[in-house]
Amino acid sequence: MLTANTPTPPVAPLAAAPAPEAADPGWRRPRHAPSLGEVYASIRVPGRNASFWRKLMAFWGPGLMVAVGYMDPGNWATDIAGGSRYGYTLLSVILISNLFAMLLQHLAAKLGIVTGRDLAQACRDHYSKPVAMALWLLCEIAIAACDLAEVIGSAIALNLLFGIPLTLGVLITILDVLVVLYFQNRGFRILEVLVAGLIFIIFGCFAYEVFVSRPDWAALAAGLVPKTEIVTNPAMLYVAIGILGATVMPHNLYLHSSIVQTRAFERDEEGKRSAIKFATIDSSVALFMAFFVNAAILVLAAAAFHRNGLFQVADIHDAHKLLAPVLGAGAASVVFAVALLASGQNSTLTGTLAGQIVMEGFLNLKLKPWLRRLITRLIAVVPAFVVTLLYGEKGTGELLVLSQVILSLQLSFAVVPLVLFTGDKLKMGPFANKPWVKVVAWSVSAIIIALNAYLLYETFFG
Repeated sequence: MLTANTPTPPVAPLAAAPAPEAADPGWRRPRHAPSLGEVYASIRVPGRNASFWRKLMAFWGPGLMVAVGYMDPGNWATDIAGGSRYGYTLLSVILISNLFAMLLQHLAAKLGIVTGRDLAQACRDHYSKPVAMALWLLCEIAIAACDLAEVIGSAIALNLLFGIPLTLGVLITILDVLVVLYFQNRGFRILEVLVAGLIFIIFGCFAYEVFVSRPDWAALAAGLVPKTEIVTNPAMLYVAIGILGATVMPHNLYLHSSIVQTRAFERDEEGKRSAIKFATIDSSVALFMAFFVNAAILVLAAAAFHRNGLFQVADIHDAHKLLAPVLGAGAASVVFAVALLASGQNSTLTGTLAGQIVMEGFLNLKLKPWLRRLITRLIAVVPAFVVTLLYGEKGTGELLVLSQVILSLQLSFAVVPLVLFTGDKLKMGPFANKPWVKVVAWSVSAIIIALNAYLLYETFFG
């Protein structure tokens, strides 16, 4: 026992505290199992004194992977139908849909960066088990519907390019599993680079298509301004809602909230603010590219078909057959099919990750990536194979539309929790949505819910 007269024992000198990077290069892994744990904080971010462009390049990539869902084969049919029937009028709908998407993807990135939880994990934390299970089932249905569009799009592209029968093309898409697994095992940055390469192929293809189609630039510019007839004309409104439903994809919100966590940024307030800023720039620029692709498909349909009195072109096969003779450019049809194939393959890559994130997040269950991907792909391949076998081209076109209706149905169940969580100060602290952001986000949610409800009603009962 020490007394007042007992000499104080010598104290060993304290060792210098290691730098945060040396002590914990992930800048503190979360206490819970991280989202996509195998790649969590695997991509280094420059220190705070680094230049703006070095930091931006470190964060560049997740936005492109998210943008894939906004230009997948499911979007093509609605864009082609809108352009062939109504010319450039519905360009404003594509623009508004993209603005909605930019806001929602910003919120998804913010949720992942601030809380260290992806949207699926956040739902599991917040809701009771029955509610979380219901949300999981709805999300799995949406991912299967998205995969269905990828299967059909890739099969159609293989048919257009190489004459492969649709049924065989559907079966060939099972091999996508091997492609995805190979690149997943090479590292997350490699996967991002592959996706970026395919996006630039799609971008280049449609830049060529728009150039050879010689659109009416004045009418094109006027089409970016919303018109009242979009709402007053029931037929036009139906196509417009289809474009919205095909543009904003629910699984992208789960995907983005997870893959932003692959960056090893500092997990303090300043580090999170910086990460949110650069992740938002990344996704907004990438979604602008997606806007160009969707707008280009509609512009191409307006210039090639609507201008020539072909008002009922809504099928990808028909569009491919008519492009060369209408435009007088033999390469137009080939370039169109190449872009479709790139779109289908890109969507496959990101759909794999979304499926993994959703299952692990909602169920806290990890499956081997090859098994998870194979299950999802088989769910999509079986109906696609049966329909193509029985009904051919017409059946695949209708199945493609049905997949977008299913996605519309699930969208609200992803958007509402996202807006709710990012506005909660207990979850987000100082990063909770400001009042004006809450108003805008809930307004967007209400519009999406109302329009998708109308779309579903008209599809099944109209």
